[in-house]
Amino acid sequence: MTERRLTITRDVDTAIRAHGQETYPHECCGALVGTDDRVAAIVKLPNTTEEGPRRRFLVRPSDYREAEKQASALGGELLGFYHSHPDHPARPSQYDLDHAWPTFAYIIVAVTEGAAKDMTVWFLKEDRSIFDEGRLHGENTDSHSAPAVHR
Repeated sequence: MTERRLTITRDVDTAIRAHGQETYPHECCGALVGTDDRVAAIVKLPNTTEEGPRRRFLVRPSDYREAEKQASALGGELLGFYHSHPDHPARPSQYDLDHAWPTFAYIIVAVTEGAAKDMTVWFLKEDRSIFDEGRLHGENTDSHSAPAVHR
């Protein structure tokens, strides 16, 4: 099986890490926007979970619709989601597995004591049994790259 990969711009990498640090000790969450396997922008989403934002995140249907609207406005599509794991490795949890869709990429950034550390990308198998770790590839960017979108 070929390892799946996702390419992100330097601006996207910086924006995801910054979002994780801003929301620490709670989880952040957001949408990944781009085309094919290239993420060009993010859309920050509110963490509305009632289970405690330190260990969970929830994307409401209205947030999903807003992310799709933003993606369309940017000329891209919704490629997946990202979230942070405060003081926990950048590996999917059982909760992540239970709430993921096979069609999307999932970036997780570990935020340890307020500082963003490891960042990984995961793809849910079609049978929804487990995640496969993908390859997160950075891309050199110039001043013409798409900006991160903040909400």
